[in-house]
Amino acid sequence: MAQKAAPNKKTVTEDPRYVQALQSYEAGLRAMQEHKFEKAKPHFQKVLAGPSKELIDRATVHLNICNQHLDRPSSSQFKTSEEHFDYAVSLMNVGDYVGAREHLDKLLKQNPKADYVIYGLAALECLTGHVEDSLRHLDEALHLNGQLRFQARNDSDFQNLAEDPRFTELLYPDPGADLETDDSVGDEEPV
Repeated sequence: MAQKAAPNKKTVTEDPRYVQALQSYEAGLRAMQEHKFEKAKPHFQKVLAGPSKELIDRATVHLNICNQHLDRPSSSQFKTSEEHFDYAVSLMNVGDYVGAREHLDKLLKQNPKADYVIYGLAALECLTGHVEDSLRHLDEALHLNGQLRFQARNDSDFQNLAEDPRFTELLYPDPGADLETDDSVGDEEPV
């Protein structure tokens, strides 16, 4: 015979401490999703004092993630823009595309003609499925530094563009195209 719960005993979901911990946990998640890690931390810390071991375990994981994000170096901690760029690339390599974009955008503001930064943005755009932006940035980077063509030909970050004819045209320009336009100028007859 199954026993009934005592009428004056509250279930876990009716416990005001549990409800408060759950609300704090949800608020922390929302802040975290908005990349507001400093704002998320106190919410998760409140959960640690709550009654639910499951929520405490989850909050601990999220709190550690917040701390990792907050401990990351800021752009003022880099000695050179190349070091800063390398850090942005490392973020791309681990799949932190939002963080990589933030750092690349900062670098681009500091030096709008840095071919390697524009190239990095092209790679990031390709990885995140923004084909048009990727092609535009790659074209700009190649105009600034044609040597990047050789790097792009073997860069796995551009594999999504491998079959796109516009990508092929950027990496393997027609060597005779410039000659044809130059020759046609001399072929005109005087009027």
